Amino acid sequence: MSALDRKVAIVTGGARGIGRAIADGLAAQGARIVVADLEGADEAAGRYPDGVGLTVDVSSESDVERMATDAVERAGGIDVLVNNAGLYASLAMRPFDQIPLDEWRRVMDVNVASMFLACRAVVPRMRPRGGRIVNISSGTPFRGVPFLLHYVTSKGAIVALTRALAKELGGDDILVNCVAPGFTISAGVQEHPEVIDALRDVSVAARTLKRDQVPEDVVGAVVFLCGPGAAFITGQTMVIDGGQYFH
Repeated sequence: MSALDRKVAIVTGGARGIGRAIADGLAAQGARIVVADLEGADEAAGRYPDGVGLTVDVSSESDVERMATDAVERAGGIDVLVNNAGLYASLAMRPFDQIPLDEWRRVMDVNVASMFLACRAVVPRMRPRGGRIVNISSGTPFRGVPFLLHYVTSKGAIVALTRALAKELGGDDILVNCVAPGFTISAGVQEHPEVIDALRDVSVAARTLKRDQVPEDVVGAVVFLCGPGAAFITGQTMVIDGGQYFH
């Protein structure tokens, strides 16, 4: 048996990029994958045995509640939630006083409120069986990266959310942890060459391991936190950035 045989795992933003790599890693350990994404969910889910694809706007309360209901009805329950969906590469780098308020609010809705909504919808379905929640943050709040204040703030909030929620859910045998990747050459980033031009070289130069970070570099930490080897770990954040920041 593999470590996650018969476990049902929802991966938000799982159709491509880091989310897709995570879904692949969980599936390789035997998990049944539920891909929740705004686009391409059905196609992505077709990669996995008995995969389920759900078209979901993670910032929508009704969509997220439907996601949890459909996951139970179509996959038989929920054991793992990976909160991966978020906004990043499409955001322009600029001084904080030039960030429009509507853009700030959109980032908070998609990057932070979505995780609150997903946890609120999923946890009642997890409680009878226990479970794992892994939130995807970023290395940026630990390093104080400038010119993306809304993004960095949102990712710092995810670390705080993880710690507080872990305290609330420990008695239910639901473990809540966080993974914080460095600058990753994902599909979304590749669509924005200006982001690569601005951040690739400086990121590699700052790392102990002098190479690009790719989505697959994040997978091992997430799979570990979802598996039996992490049964006594909760409220923690693992920074995965090739040694750019020692946390």
